[in-house]
Amino acid sequence: MGPRLEATLALLAGRYRLGLRPVVELAADLWGLAISTGMVSKLRARTAKALHVSWVEVALHVRAQNVNIDETPWRERKKPAYLWAAVTPGAALFRIAKGRTAEIAQQMLGKHYAGVATCDRLKSYWWIKRLQWCWAHLRRDFQAMIDRGGPGKGTGEALLEQSNRLFHLWHRLLDGALSRAQLQKAMKPVREAVKRTLERGEKSRCHKTAGTCKELLGHQEWLWTFVEVAGVQPTNNEAERTERHGVLWRKTSGGTDSPQGSRFVERVLSVVDTCRRQGKKVLDYLSACIETCHDR
Repeated sequence: MGPRLEATLALLAGRYRLGLRPVVELAADLWGLAISTGMVSKLRARTAKALHVSWVEVALHVRAQNVNIDETPWRERKKPAYLWAAVTPGAALFRIAKGRTAEIAQQMLGKHYAGVATCDRLKSYWWIKRLQWCWAHLRRDFQAMIDRGGPGKGTGEALLEQSNRLFHLWHRLLDGALSRAQLQKAMKPVREAVKRTLERGEKSRCHKTAGTCKELLGHQEWLWTFVEVAGVQPTNNEAERTERHGVLWRKTSGGTDSPQGSRFVERVLSVVDTCRRQGKKVLDYLSACIETCHDR
């Protein structure tokens, strides 16, 4: 097996989500190769080893940047696990772990991470000094207040209205209609209105609404980091979009059968998505990594 063929077989799984048997059949149909599923599995393990250095380089890069981060369910050995994704404009780091704890987040980003992490309200991220809570997730919370009806409905409606204003201003910034300074000025009445509404909601007779408002009031600074820091987004939609490929892979494969399989998935996903973001040819890069590993 030459490096380019190995890289192609890895790409069929890592980019096009083909399982072991479809890869074997495609290799036979296209190139007349008689290879077994066991051989494909061994090649994936070799590819994972060849990509280890690149994966570490991506991790080091991500740790020095502001990130968009999320985690989604996975399966390893038919047991629950999670696929984590930490995304920057120039790189994407994936990791499969057995939980979604603060310890794993620290392993991803480093215990002394000093950037801004845009995320949902999962407490595993609360050790990070500067967060940006995802307003798309918050809108779902506000809609839940409305759907429950009762005393919390008005709070949800008011907060949803302010979030509409927030996204209108954000899109004007993206379109170039507002400068950063103009955004900050225009966002002040929105911030004040949100604070007043949360203070009223904290006293709501709806316990769920009151609890959500209390938590948001206790960490108000994590609602508005995107206003102050250029490059920070108000949602973690970028991480969720990036994870989508992994989600589809999990649905077709059922997950991974071993830790070794998980290393292949997280490393090939990281390299493929990072190459895409940097405008590099994925097949050429994979081939070079595998050839370097063979030469050692």
